[in-house]
Amino acid sequence: MPQPDPTLVAFPAAQPPVKPPRDLRIDMFRGLALVMIFVDHVPGNPYEAFTSRNFGFSDAAEAFFVMSGIAAGIAYSGRFLPDTLRRNGHWAAISPIWARAWTLYLVHVFLTAWAIAIFAWGASTFVLPELRQAINLRQVFENTGPALAGVPALTHQLGYVNILPAYAVLLVCLPAAIVLGLRRPWTLALLSALLWYAAGHFRLNLPNYPNPGGWFFNPFSWQVVFVTGLLIGLALRRGERLVPRSPWLFWPALAFVVLVLVWVRVPAVAEVLNTGMAWLGAQGAPFHIVAHDKTFVSLPRLLHILALVYVISSLGWVRSLSGSRIAAPLRLMGRQGLLVFSLGTVLALTFQVMMAAEPDLSALPWVLPAAGVGLMLAAAWLREEARRRMPRPVGKGQVARPVAPVSRAAAVPAE
Repeated sequence: MPQPDPTLVAFPAAQPPVKPPRDLRIDMFRGLALVMIFVDHVPGNPYEAFTSRNFGFSDAAEAFFVMSGIAAGIAYSGRFLPDTLRRNGHWAAISPIWARAWTLYLVHVFLTAWAIAIFAWGASTFVLPELRQAINLRQVFENTGPALAGVPALTHQLGYVNILPAYAVLLVCLPAAIVLGLRRPWTLALLSALLWYAAGHFRLNLPNYPNPGGWFFNPFSWQVVFVTGLLIGLALRRGERLVPRSPWLFWPALAFVVLVLVWVRVPAVAEVLNTGMAWLGAQGAPFHIVAHDKTFVSLPRLLHILALVYVISSLGWVRSLSGSRIAAPLRLMGRQGLLVFSLGTVLALTFQVMMAAEPDLSALPWVLPAAGVGLMLAAAWLREEARRRMPRPVGKGQVARPVAPVSRAAAVPAE
């Protein structure tokens, strides 16, 4: 049986928070999620067979939102403690979060412009007009005015460039979630679950324009994954666990993870179980309870990521691995998440065009993703080196010497 994690408390009574040592698992898993997102965003490469979406219902997107919620809870919640609020005021607590949301918005618009430019260049240079129809670009080239107006309005989002808007919206709502989570965590969890259910039942979503429908990453649904991470982060900042380590929880969670693995990997099992889920749907079960829908984070996907997070967080060797030299590249990329994600997005879209232009060049699917990960790692290293060498002011008329970088997994979410 795996050894219990030394921090086992769930939702204790309010007490003075003690900030624990940084949890390197956050860096490692965020870096891993970013690598998998990048690999999955270059379709047709051999490495995508090894990303998490091939071994369960959830994928790297759920991991991204969980990690973002955890990091947000650790990084920002201290500003909302009663003594800190009385000393610094509410705006000092809220403004850094909203500034971060604004940064994510600007990065999203920037990446969207790059996506349009890359595919327009590819269509013209390689005489591939079909590229103008790819990744939801048809409206941009055939209905240009409304589509371009929809880019800054966040109503027209391109494929592979659509995760940051939901994240930014959630950050706008984060101050209220932190306040409630610090005082009534179970109430926040219940309200989040109710909103998730209502979004699926009533098809609540933010609108697309000029295309019909709603956002691919529906914030009304994906908030339940983010809030789960937020509650974990609030507990970690106190040096505690959100949910106690217990064999009565660990083994059922592990059994479910294994069942899902068999479900997605064994066609005969998948046929039987999917038929059963379809039968439940025909009997009137809500679609987001029995389907595998990503936009509304259907129940199978949600249960899978919750079980996976619980199992992984209960394994002591995972904590040891996260601090090892083997995990150092992932930790580095995780610490520079926004830079790595942005560069990875531009590279992935460029590689898609290159592979479409040279479909018979068999080396490209092998070389390009590997080169892309190398470039992402190099960019993260250069960013940390630049920060390390930057003098830090320590007082009036004084300048501190450059210092070695410290893990910022818990300090700055998704950067």
